[in-house]
Amino acid sequence: MARVAGIDIPDNKRVEVALRRIYGIGPVNALKILEDAGVSGNPRVKDLAEHDLDRIREIVDKQYKVEGDLRRDVNMNIRRLMDIGAYRGSRHRQGLPARGQRTRTNARTKRGERKTVAGRRRTVGKK
Repeated sequence: MARVAGIDIPDNKRVEVALRRIYGIGPVNALKILEDAGVSGNPRVKDLAEHDLDRIREIVDKQYKVEGDLRRDVNMNIRRLMDIGAYRGSRHRQGLPARGQRTRTNARTKRGERKTVAGRRRTVGKK
């Protein structure tokens, strides 16, 4: 397995797809990295020459913020929102959606599994 930015990328996948295993590199960035490195034809990782891998490693290290550095920045941004008392920070602290979605019926992923609450059911005929 080839190692880029401290991550083992799979040998049997195409380079464009394998680079996406690195946190912070998506489809667009993967294509841009290959273009900058001069790799053409989208070969599999095992078919890449060593100098091509070195160029890819160099580009990722110098031009992109990935893995630990990026995760740390994201967490610092969230922590900053909490510290200044912003609404978005309070939503992060409570474990609720921070971007205005409704929570009465949806947001199951963020809120976790259902907890049944007594007296929550509607009665028929009363208003």
